[in-house]
Amino acid sequence: MRKLIMWNIITLDGYFEGDRNWELSFHDTIWGKELEALSIEQLHSADYLVFGRVTYEGMAAYWTNVKGEIADLMNSIPKLVFSKTLNSAEWNNTTLIKENAAAEIIKLKAQGSGYMYVFGSADLSETFVNDDLFEEYRIGIAPVILGSGRLLFKQGIASGNLTLVSVQRLTTGGVVLKYMK
Repeated sequence: MRKLIMWNIITLDGYFEGDRNWELSFHDTIWGKELEALSIEQLHSADYLVFGRVTYEGMAAYWTNVKGEIADLMNSIPKLVFSKTLNSAEWNNTTLIKENAAAEIIKLKAQGSGYMYVFGSADLSETFVNDDLFEEYRIGIAPVILGSGRLLFKQGIASGNLTLVSVQRLTTGGVVLKYMK
């Protein structure tokens, strides 16, 4: 069975972006050789990349205009975008799904044994958390207190216990935490 994995970078105070969409300057404080290697490793293991509309649009705009190993992987891996408002998805290897995100993920989980990574996509992630669909949470913590912005885990999200399976300290001062259900 495929695993659904959340991968996000947040600030120490829990924000996954600033007050505006794509306000992510804190990502620069955690990025380095170790996080690059982890990103490449994760992309090599991905059956699918999973996005909500806002993250999809930003990722497509960025990755279709850069070069390198990560860009090559991002552009070649099959992608799913969940959106009720998009009419098409032009980024290479993207499937647009307009209805019932949870049912589609459950179906795809049963069809393979690899990994599906949700990047960003806080609203879609909230749906998957509330529907208990994530097997693993990989959270990079940037050594930044942002003070305001958009929380990754909003008040009222479904609660649950997780088990810490690994901690990776980064030379940038950040950490990557991996939790399993």
